[in-house]
Formats: sequence, structure tokens, C-alpha cells
Amino acid sequence: MTTIIHSDRAPKFPLPFSHAVRAGDFVYVAGQVGVEPTTLEPVGAIREQTAQCIRNIEVILQEAGLTLDHIVKATTHLSRPEDQDDYNAVYEQMIQAPYPARITVFSGLGPYLIEIEVLAYAPSKRGE
Repeated sequence: MTTIIHSDRAPKFPLPFSHAVRAGDFVYVAGQVGVEPTTLEPVGAIREQTAQCIRNIEVILQEAGLTLDHIVKATTHLSRPEDQDDYNAVYEQMIQAPYPARITVFSGLGPYLIEIEVLAYAPSKRGE
């Protein structure tokens, strides 16, 4: 059985996707970008967009009764290779060790510098 998860505190783009889908013990969070949820405007440079992107993921996970500590896999798309160090610095501050499995790729994201999608495991937090 699957359940659709929607958060009124996350950005609402006029596109055909759900914020997240719960399938059994897993919650799949759709890719989130570094925008202010009400205006859908990018919030600044890579550090600010990364932090906002993770906050957007966090409110969606909260809607599912989870936290960032439930993330087991993250896929990150960066627009520019030169942003990787700044992205990693913010990621390390906001996502606690032990870290999820992760891949980072470089993609054309239009006006956005970053997009992150995650997979969360509901029964336990990382390291438990």
C-alpha cells in the first residue's frame, strides 16, 4: 500500500508530482530545490539554496512523522561543479553522522543551483 504525503509548508510547484510517497517502510521524497516555499524564488547562492533545500525536505519528512535522521539515501544534483565544497559544508552541518548513502551529479537545473531527493526508512534512524 502507498500513501501520498503533502506538506503545506513545502514549495508547491504546478507540476505533476507528490512531495513524497510512502511505500511500506520507505518514504520517497521528490527532488526539492532551494526556494522559499511561498514565493518559489531561489534564496541566494549555493550555501543558502542548500540549506533551504534541506529545510524543504525536513518539513516533508515531518509530515510523514520522520526527521532528517531517517534518511538512508540522498541523490543530489548540482548545477556547477565549483559549488561542491560549499554544498558539502552545509550538508555536513545539517545532516548528522552517520551519513546516508549519497551520490552527487552535475545537471542542468535552470535557475536552481541544487536539487536533492531522498529516501527515508521509517522504522529507525540511521545508526540505530
